[in-house]
Amino acid sequence: MLEFMLLPFLACLILTGIHAYLGIHVIEREVIFVDLALAQIAALGAIVAFLLGMELHSTTAYLFSLGFTFVGATIFSLTRLKERKVSQEAIIGIVYAVSAALSILALNRAPSEAEHIKYMLVGNIMFVEWSEIIKMAILYAGIGLFHFIYRKKFLLISLHPEEARKQNIPIRLWDFLFYVSFGIVVTSSVEIAGVLLVFSYLIVPAVSAMLLSNRLRTRLILGWALGSLTSLVGLYLSVVLDFPTGATIVCTFGILVVAVLILQRWLIKTKR
Repeated sequence: MLEFMLLPFLACLILTGIHAYLGIHVIEREVIFVDLALAQIAALGAIVAFLLGMELHSTTAYLFSLGFTFVGATIFSLTRLKERKVSQEAIIGIVYAVSAALSILALNRAPSEAEHIKYMLVGNIMFVEWSEIIKMAILYAGIGLFHFIYRKKFLLISLHPEEARKQNIPIRLWDFLFYVSFGIVVTSSVEIAGVLLVFSYLIVPAVSAMLLSNRLRTRLILGWALGSLTSLVGLYLSVVLDFPTGATIVCTFGILVVAVLILQRWLIKTKR
């Protein structure tokens, strides 16, 4: 069993490492569903590439998805306004809905291949291969290094946008760079893990950590630890109970949130 779970668990660790960090940015920016929107845009790119005669899992189709994601990154970076009459989350929702509708229209042109595209969106992390693990590790390490080098700008824009404006930091440029790097992660992760699991990795560890601590460093450590532990439990349960892996891990993340909420209330009562 341990050998069977090794590669999926390594994939989960890599997903936790990058998504828990990005999740803190996403929650602070109050753009919770940007992950789903970018994932849907990437899927639309893959569908269009397929209709143009490209293989779904080819490098060309991946680059096509990435190009669509960059368009989404541009839209999201331009819709973050100083004076918000409309929440950016509303814009993200509209982009998601339109991308989903366009995907449905495109799928009508290739009904016989709908199952293959569905598989691409759902993913199957239990059958991940070493080549995919290595590619993920290198790619996400590069993005992590990029965010580490420019961490002060990224964190300032996410946590204290008004202060960033006072320092004359070009917010739209750094927003664009954030969403582009975020889009690369989402595009790559969805193909392996599926939309729901990627969304869970992005939001649940970050939310759980933020409920338990106000310090950024502590949040990151808690997010990585909780995400890794929950992944291990979810993988184990999926193998033992013979349940779909992605859905089992998502449900395990749901249990994690409930447990953290109970723990938080207990800690508050204890302090009182």
